[in-house]
Amino acid sequence: MKELNKLGWIDKDFQGDIEQVARVMAVQKNSYFIADGRMTFIAALSGRFLNEVENSLGMPVVGDWVLAQKLVDEQKAVIQKLLPRKSQFTRQAAGYKTEAQVLAANMDIVFITSSLNHDINARRIERYVLSTYESGAAPVLLLTKSDLVTATEMEDVRLALEKVAIGIPIIMISCVTGDGMEELGTFLESGKTAVLLGSSGVGKSTLINILLNQEVQITSDIREDDSRGRHTTTHRELFQLPNGALLMDTPGIRELQLWDGESAMDTAFQDIETLAGNCHFRDCSHENEPGCQVQEAIASGRLSEERLRSYFKLQRELAFEKRKQDQQARIAAKNQWKKLTKLRRR
Repeated sequence: MKELNKLGWIDKDFQGDIEQVARVMAVQKNSYFIADGRMTFIAALSGRFLNEVENSLGMPVVGDWVLAQKLVDEQKAVIQKLLPRKSQFTRQAAGYKTEAQVLAANMDIVFITSSLNHDINARRIERYVLSTYESGAAPVLLLTKSDLVTATEMEDVRLALEKVAIGIPIIMISCVTGDGMEELGTFLESGKTAVLLGSSGVGKSTLINILLNQEVQITSDIREDDSRGRHTTTHRELFQLPNGALLMDTPGIRELQLWDGESAMDTAFQDIETLAGNCHFRDCSHENEPGCQVQEAIASGRLSEERLRSYFKLQRELAFEKRKQDQQARIAAKNQWKKLTKLRRR
C-alpha cells in the first residue's frame, strides 16, 4: 500500500485485490507502461476488456488506475479493468467530430501553460479554465519564459488574465533564471498529481527536465519568426519528481474543442453569472433589455465585450455539442436494438 501511495493512491474504500492495482505511467500506441511502486510493467489490454469497452472514454490513459494480472518474472502485465476516475480532462478528439478524447486522468491540478513571449490568448485560456473545472481538478495558470519579457509586460499580462481566470493562481516562471520555481514548488506536493497542458513550444518538456534534474524529455529552441517552440513531446507520460509529486507532460494542443463543460460555466464565468443573477428580467438575454446588469457592467468598463462574446460563443458550442451527442446516443441505441433483433431472429 505504501508503494501505491507514493504514486498517488488514496482510495481507502477499495475492496478488491490491492496486489492487482497499478497506475498507467505512459501510453505509446498500443503499449501501456504501468507501475505499482515496486516495479514497472509493459502491459496490454485483455480481450475481455476490449470486448466490453463501450467507447474511447473507457480506454486507459496516463494517470488511470487499473487492475492488472502481473507477470513479475517477465515484467509484463495484462490490464483487466479500469478503476473509476476521480477527475478527467476531456476534449473533442482531434480530427473527429463525434468522439471524445481523455487527455489526463486522476489529476489534482491542471497547469494551463502558456509562454509570456508570444503565446498569451485570453479566449483560449477561458476554454482551458472551463474544461479544467469540468474535469474535477483545480486550474493554475503557469506562464513560462518570464526572462523574455519586462516586469511591466508581466504585470500587464497578470492584470489582463485576472479578469478571465478569476480567483485562479497565476505563476510566472523562467527555466533560464529560475524565477518563480519556488512558488511553483508549493503546488507540487508529495503524492499529488499535476498535468501540464498547453500549446507546443511553451517549455513544458524543459520544465520537466529541470524538475527531474535530468534530460528525460527532448527539447528544441524557439523559432525566431514567431517566438514559438517546436513540437517535441510525442506521447503522454507521468513522472515522479524527487519530492514525491507526480507531473504529467503532454504533447502540445493546437486546438481545444470542448466536449463538455455546461456544469462548469457558472464557475469559469462567475463574473457574468453573478451579474446575470441581478438582472431585472429572469430570462434576460443581456443584449438590450432594461435593467440588464451585464450591459451596465460593460458600459462602466467592469466587463469587456470580448468576455461576454466568448461567454455566448462557448454556451452555443456546448449546446450544439450536447445536441450532437444526444443524437449519437439515439443512433447507437437504435443500432443496438437492430443487432439484438437480428440475434433473436437467428
